[in-house]
Amino acid sequence: MIVVVLHEPQELVNIAQVVRAMKNFAVTELRLVAPREFDLWRIEGIAHRSADVLARTTSFDTLDDAVADCVHVAGLTARERTARHTVQRPRDAAPELLDAAEAGPVALLFGREDMGLPNAALDRCHRLVTIPSSPAYPSLNLAHAVVLMLYELALARGDGTRPFKPPRRAAPPATAGELERVFVEAERALRAVGFFRNHVAEPVLRTLRDLAHRAAPDAREAKLLRAIAIEVARDRERRRAGAGGAPAEPPAGGGSGPPGPAAGGRGGADAP
Repeated sequence: MIVVVLHEPQELVNIAQVVRAMKNFAVTELRLVAPREFDLWRIEGIAHRSADVLARTTSFDTLDDAVADCVHVAGLTARERTARHTVQRPRDAAPELLDAAEAGPVALLFGREDMGLPNAALDRCHRLVTIPSSPAYPSLNLAHAVVLMLYELALARGDGTRPFKPPRRAAPPATAGELERVFVEAERALRAVGFFRNHVAEPVLRTLRDLAHRAAPDAREAKLLRAIAIEVARDRERRRAGAGGAPAEPPAGGGSGPPGPAAGGRGGADAP
């Protein structure tokens, strides 16, 4: 029972963007008051897959006609009024608007792009809603204002607690044995590409272990990491075999790199 009412919208593209926002938040009724241009075919060309909203889009000559059946009208405005009026932030207003919608249509009224809602339109509102923005530049894009208000309504109706879609291929946590196989192949790959010519092996490998334990990969991710390391090592071995060369480094033997001035080189004691 939430309807969006645009008072004298000026640009067709803004109407289309509002339609997209409504589609995002499952609000399907749009009312236009004296739009400067209105072409459903062009709007659908901008707001794709919005036929259901456009089917419930109607145009009115006056604001009174557009909200005649509404039990409550909330005007979105950044203008301050001297007249006494209920003014709220979107988050405070949203649950009350949903409660009011149980009795009948509730209109969210937005003004034209260049001047907002005039006083005559504000006089017809039961409450005013002001989105907090910089005082130096308080005017929001029309579609942005609609998005923010519809977002707050979505949170108020509980959409924020909707669970995320589970992964298509859930996997159990990687076991210690699976991780150990990753570390073995990772060391082999690093030796194959000559990484330990300029880095001390033991602190590098310890850092890799710490990183993997913090990341807590599942079994499928651990298998992927191991497969990547295996392929890196195999590729380097094939290249060396094709060139008739010897391995770039001796096999692991104690977890440290070859001796020499570079053994304590780049990367410090605990990281590459």
